[in-house]
Amino acid sequence: MECFAVYADKIEGRIDPLYLKNILVLEKIKTKFSLVKLGSLLKHDVQYGANESAINGEPEKDVRYIRITDIDEFGNLKNNDWKTSQIIEKKYELNEGDILFARSGATAGKCFYYKNDYGKSIFAGYLIRFVFDEKKVNPKYIFYYSQSSHFKLWIITIQRPSGQPNINSEEFKSFKIPLPPLSTQNHIVQIMDNAYKIKKQKETEAKKLLNSIDEFVLNELGIKLPELKDRMVYIVDSDEIEGRIDPQFYKPDFKELKINLSKIKHKPLVDVIEFSSETWNQKDFFDNEFPYIEISEIDTLNGEIKNLVYYEKNKAPGRAKMIVREDDIIVSTTRPHRGAIAYIDKTKDGYIASTGFAILRNLKIQLNKKYLLFLLRTQLSLKQMLQRSSGGNYPAITIKELEKIIIPLPPLLIQRKIAEEVKGRMQKAERLQNEAKQLLEEVKGKVEKMILGE
Repeated sequence: MECFAVYADKIEGRIDPLYLKNILVLEKIKTKFSLVKLGSLLKHDVQYGANESAINGEPEKDVRYIRITDIDEFGNLKNNDWKTSQIIEKKYELNEGDILFARSGATAGKCFYYKNDYGKSIFAGYLIRFVFDEKKVNPKYIFYYSQSSHFKLWIITIQRPSGQPNINSEEFKSFKIPLPPLSTQNHIVQIMDNAYKIKKQKETEAKKLLNSIDEFVLNELGIKLPELKDRMVYIVDSDEIEGRIDPQFYKPDFKELKINLSKIKHKPLVDVIEFSSETWNQKDFFDNEFPYIEISEIDTLNGEIKNLVYYEKNKAPGRAKMIVREDDIIVSTTRPHRGAIAYIDKTKDGYIASTGFAILRNLKIQLNKKYLLFLLRTQLSLKQMLQRSSGGNYPAITIKELEKIIIPLPPLLIQRKIAEEVKGRMQKAERLQNEAKQLLEEVKGKVEKMILGE
């Protein structure tokens, strides 16, 4: 327990301890520049976003609907879930230099700088638009300062302790930001722009390495993936029917893939490895909290488990049932074609995973397990999973169908070569990603010192 004193004249209508503790810290900020409220730098008043439902759209012709979930931790716009809305109102259309702040949820305070390069866009209701007077402040300076430790501490402090953190527009407008001369702001922006440029170059190189893995594996196996042909009508012979009558299953490109795989030595997944059904009894594991692996925490680009969720035993979700062991491979059965597939190392032995995973454990044949892991993450396997899935926009694959995935079986020497090369490329990509993050953090630190001093 921590105790501290607060004078009565410092209480401004809030008595929650975290707020009172941090406000004292924030008031002691040292800077050689004037502290100015964001609200005094506005060109016109702030605006809440549209309250529309997001729907699928076509990036080439539709207006994008930007939501909180479309913005990453660095304020970049993600493109993995592009949406539009049925109603597009001009008053919500974004312009170059507009700043959006997330006002609600776990990412309250997240900041985004809009550029025309992103394409015509409107913004959603859980975001607030700030349009700054460029004669007073460079909007990009605001954006970059929003990533400072000072701003992040203010966000933690100002949001009210509740199930759904929230920061309203007046609170955002009250934030006091150090305001250097415009020439200094522009210099800071240039420094940060260069850092982001280098970060993007390194991340692009890392992504290129990871994307090259598919081609390498396929070349080593001597397999060529068929080109996707979006045919609306095709003929299926009666002897090709495998007990399913859904049209997707019999698409010509899936048929061609099956023919290509049949030309090399192979086995179905069920003949290669055992599927574990080991579950846990909450009374026998962990003292209080337990570490939980959820599908959404698997990085589909590199197979890393990004974060672990911790639950109290008596608050465990119903899907938290599967026990994973060292050397397991876990495969998402929900939207499996996205590649949420990961390897369990010794640090996660005995952890609990969602029932949305298939757990692959003991090999049935002589096989390089890392080869199997990397193979499952290639389009060669993911396309098979997509073929055998059902469920429309949210396809899922049953264990029975996953067991039928065809696994190419080259000689062990080739398997080892594939596994080692893929591992090497992934490690190099990880180094580049870490270098990119480290560089950005170092530059952020230098910029903070320029503004706040040592």
